[in-house]
Amino acid sequence: MKTYLDCLPCFLQQTLRAGRIATDDEKIIKQLLDDVGMMLKDIPLDNTPPETGMLIYQKISQITGNQDPFKKIKKENIDKALSLYPEMKKLVDKSNDKLLTAIKLAIAGNVIDFGVNREFDIEKEIAEAVNKKLVLKDYEDFKDVLCKAKEILYIGDNAGEAVFDKILIEQLKKPVVYVVRGHPVINDVTFQDAVSIGIDKLARVISSGTPAPGTILKTCNPDFIKLFKSADMVISKGQGNYEGLSGEKRPIFFLLKVKCPVIARDIGVDTSAIVLKRNGI
Repeated sequence: MKTYLDCLPCFLQQTLRAGRIATDDEKIIKQLLDDVGMMLKDIPLDNTPPETGMLIYQKISQITGNQDPFKKIKKENIDKALSLYPEMKKLVDKSNDKLLTAIKLAIAGNVIDFGVNREFDIEKEIAEAVNKKLVLKDYEDFKDVLCKAKEILYIGDNAGEAVFDKILIEQLKKPVVYVVRGHPVINDVTFQDAVSIGIDKLARVISSGTPAPGTILKTCNPDFIKLFKSADMVISKGQGNYEGLSGEKRPIFFLLKVKCPVIARDIGVDTSAIVLKRNGI
């Protein structure tokens, strides 16, 4: 997905939000905003938003000296999500379609997104997701491809959300390779986060190698790229991965909660839609 003009003020808002989490020094935050503002004027609109996000969050770490400003927040998100895990398991077990319910819960977890906002009610999202209809519901395709797949490449997004991914991985009932970020960026899931959640007991956990808040293939390591190109089935979670991979010419199942009007327009849905969308080939 390309960068739209509406993305530019959002980049500055993200910079301010992350800057205030990284430091309480107003002068440093002002310098950060100045530097990012100057950087944005040279950003081509052909770039995907995660490419710009990568530069912004590298700048945040460089100027504030804080390499992982969201570390504490990620731990809080993971702990909260793990406390909800038993109840989510019950919802899946009681449902008529366990796989569909697990997909909806995995998408509900996508609301934990500090790149877009800091305000969310995860219990409310869970309750709504179970009864909400999927938009662009390529569920039958999903089941068909899953049935034939020997191994699934599952690209994670946010750290707290990975607990919700765990619910879905359990229902896939196929070997899974779970992909995490190469470096801490926003509150995205890293190898350490995935292990703390116990995903390593259900799937093989690998790093894509990218420092971007989304999957940008040219910044990923060769091992991930090889798996991405050869996987029987690819599941991509969240807006950042959609932004980075929606232009790729291979079948990918995107699971996300739409939180941004730009992405809503790009997909052709309303903001707040829960989406299971298969990418075209």
